[in-house]
Amino acid sequence: MTGKLSENVAYFARALRMAGLPVGPGAVVEAVEALAEGALGERDDVYWALHAIFVKKHEDSAIYDQAFRLFWRRRNLIEKIMAQMTPTSPAGDRQPVKAEAGALRVAEAFAPPARDDEPPAELTELTARLTVSDREMLKSRDFAQMSAAEIARAKQLIAELRLPDDSITTRRFKPTARGRNVDLRQTLRQSLRGGGGSIDLAFRERREVHPPIVALVDISGSMAEYSRIFLHFLHALTEKRRRVHSFVFGTRLTNVSRMLRARDPDEALALAGKAAPDWEGGTRIATALHEFNRVWSRRVLAGGAVVLLFTDGLERHLDDSLAFEMDRLHRSCRQLVWLNPLLRYEAFAARASGIRAMLPHVDSFRPIHNLAAMTDLCAALSQEVGRENDPRLWLKRAQMPALSA
Repeated sequence: MTGKLSENVAYFARALRMAGLPVGPGAVVEAVEALAEGALGERDDVYWALHAIFVKKHEDSAIYDQAFRLFWRRRNLIEKIMAQMTPTSPAGDRQPVKAEAGALRVAEAFAPPARDDEPPAELTELTARLTVSDREMLKSRDFAQMSAAEIARAKQLIAELRLPDDSITTRRFKPTARGRNVDLRQTLRQSLRGGGGSIDLAFRERREVHPPIVALVDISGSMAEYSRIFLHFLHALTEKRRRVHSFVFGTRLTNVSRMLRARDPDEALALAGKAAPDWEGGTRIATALHEFNRVWSRRVLAGGAVVLLFTDGLERHLDDSLAFEMDRLHRSCRQLVWLNPLLRYEAFAARASGIRAMLPHVDSFRPIHNLAAMTDLCAALSQEVGRENDPRLWLKRAQMPALSA
């Protein structure tokens, strides 16, 4: 029995590792020893015993839950093992639940691997047209429904995104070889160096810089599948732009700008996860905005900053402070862009009280659920705000059914 138990636990751990969980050989040994003790009388005991060993981060619980149900349901495998280890009668199997985000990664982990001795079919007939087609399909796929391989490919495409060309003209000047504005001070200096015999004109022009980008990212439970991918976008932005400030919030506000400066994106997100203890917790948007406006606003919003607010707007404790803090944030920046994954639904309407309180104080209201939406965001930041993303249109749409009724 010990051999069968070890094989099943090792295969289950291998599937978890393929699904993205950091499961090592030491954890497999601990799991086998825990189950071999024979003190587990019910299915839930096995579930939570293996959960305590294999799950190191809170965000991995959903993947573990789906993998556990998919693996141990086959022919009542876990009941047979427990019946031989303990004299107690185990409880019945859990009721099947609706598939959640990340189910595709779990299904891929349990799929049989491809044989190395079989060459891929029609490899030589792979055309550029097929490659472009796959690329376009990946751009339109929802982040929450991507497999592990698709997420890895999406991270590569995010790093290759063309960043917005949103340069602004400042009041400062820089020297130039030719132009319309004569730099009188530099011209006089050059003439004095030659004794004043000749005057060579020096020119100057206005300096153009990229405005600061400040991101406020919601990392609550309802936003977890999208916030990680968006943090990859912010990491790519931080590598190519100087003034990028990133904050995450759930029940509190955390500055992760320094963590996202790490060269490796996975290491950067791991550091950000350690710095934010409220990852996948509750949501307090008004509290987070109040702390940002009070502590960080004057430090990071100077120079005509663009603020990217990444949240679904589902505030649990709603009062007048949310609208007040949104208005204060809007007045402090050059442009406030609200990125909401809920816009992926065609039937979305601004009916929630928190969303209706926030919409009047933003300049643009955009979806952010796939690669195509990220590409559109980069293009939108390079131009003026279009009317198609005017948040007032969403408020009017939400009022139309009520008026007709």
